[in-house]
Amino acid sequence: MSHTITVQFPGTERRHTVHTGIHVNGEWIDLPATFDVVDPATGVAFASVSDGTAAHAQAALDAASAAQASWGEIAPRARADILHAFHQLLAERADAFSDVMVLESGKPRADAEGEMVLALDFVRWLAEKAAHVHGSFSRASRGDFRIITTLQPVGPSLLVSPWNFPVLIPARKAAAALAAGCTAIMKPAAQTPLTSALLMQTLIDAGLPAGVMNLVPTTRAAELSERLMQDRRLRKVSFTGSVGVGSLMMRQASREIMSVQLELGGNGPFIVLEDADIENAVAQAIAAKFRNAGQACVAANRIILHRAIAAEFTERFVDRTRALVVGPGHRPGVDIGPMISQTQREAIAGTIQAVVGDHAEVLLGGKPIGGDGYFFEPTVLQMHDTAPEFSCQELFAPVAPLFTVDSVDEAVAFANDTDYGLAGYLFTTDVSRAVTISERLDVGMVGVNRGLMADPAAPFGGVKSSGLGREGGHHALEEFMETKYIALTTG
Repeated sequence: MSHTITVQFPGTERRHTVHTGIHVNGEWIDLPATFDVVDPATGVAFASVSDGTAAHAQAALDAASAAQASWGEIAPRARADILHAFHQLLAERADAFSDVMVLESGKPRADAEGEMVLALDFVRWLAEKAAHVHGSFSRASRGDFRIITTLQPVGPSLLVSPWNFPVLIPARKAAAALAAGCTAIMKPAAQTPLTSALLMQTLIDAGLPAGVMNLVPTTRAAELSERLMQDRRLRKVSFTGSVGVGSLMMRQASREIMSVQLELGGNGPFIVLEDADIENAVAQAIAAKFRNAGQACVAANRIILHRAIAAEFTERFVDRTRALVVGPGHRPGVDIGPMISQTQREAIAGTIQAVVGDHAEVLLGGKPIGGDGYFFEPTVLQMHDTAPEFSCQELFAPVAPLFTVDSVDEAVAFANDTDYGLAGYLFTTDVSRAVTISERLDVGMVGVNRGLMADPAAPFGGVKSSGLGREGGHHALEEFMETKYIALTTG
């Protein structure tokens, strides 16, 4: 049996019970080795969670492998019914998920609620798709036999999630794998394991059979993935995280020719052309840059302004940024919470210090905020050139560098001058121009006149070093399925 903890949301009477063990083959198991979960708004640990090992991950794969045949053969409607029950329970427990997310990740309560809504949308979409997986039937090109195609689950899968969206990303990975008929092992981020424990318990309560989904939190992620990816029974890895780790996992997967889906971050260009609606562009830039304290893979990383509107945009953007409220996520009216760790905060402070002067001017902010927690001032920089620290790397911080260009061609060339290719943003009132420029951007997703674009009916993913595969839309299930061709002689 696993221990549970009861966490109380600050300033309220809301208390939530959360398992702190691993979950393997239908059982919660408490381990002697644990690691702390820290509230980034205070820097203080508020929970301890079992620290799984490679051996525990192997046991989870044993369970997933044993359950694969029965789960893969269950009627699609039965899988859909379980996912609909999962969706219903998630909706009923939304407050618990939002509260725990705030405590683990530091994000404002309003952001946590918004993430919960999107997670619910993804789970419902995938529940609806689970019962509608179709193949095809056609004549061969010479007409002498029939071509039948079917879709079958790829098999046991490893689902690795980051800390910045602790319910959305694990929920959509888990729901996609389950809808496709795959068993799985969830490996949550060490910073946010409690939200995944809530997800695991909700799946159990929805009627998921033992062994179909397993949960192994750990501080030794590299050891776990190395062990699992040497085992040919594991057939799929869905990973969201850094390029370095994703590249390593891709190499590991190659040994067993294992299917991989990778979302590896971005360097989002946010282009505002001379004919843009400036008020809308500013509002959308605030959302695309500062949501989750800038700690989002689709964040606006480089704000690229046509010189004709640069001064007006900059003035309005600085004013709107100055009005943002920084504080602990549980406080009403907070716009920006803390960064996830002291290490992350120190890194961005050092990056800013390296470019200010020769390459950039600080228009607002630029420094850590003293006191408890890992807070950083919302920052706006006027860039004098394309300093590599701000044009080549993912900032993952509440820092907005503004670049000025003289033409569309210059904007597009700068936008594409990166190894990343996840999300891009374009602001123009000319629809024809919007389409043609969007097609020129080397990204997997383009938001035209909007800063938020995630939707369960749409494919989510990037190109170049931003990864492989897609989450969302019909692609979500296809990532966890294989196409089988049957050649049938009909006589």
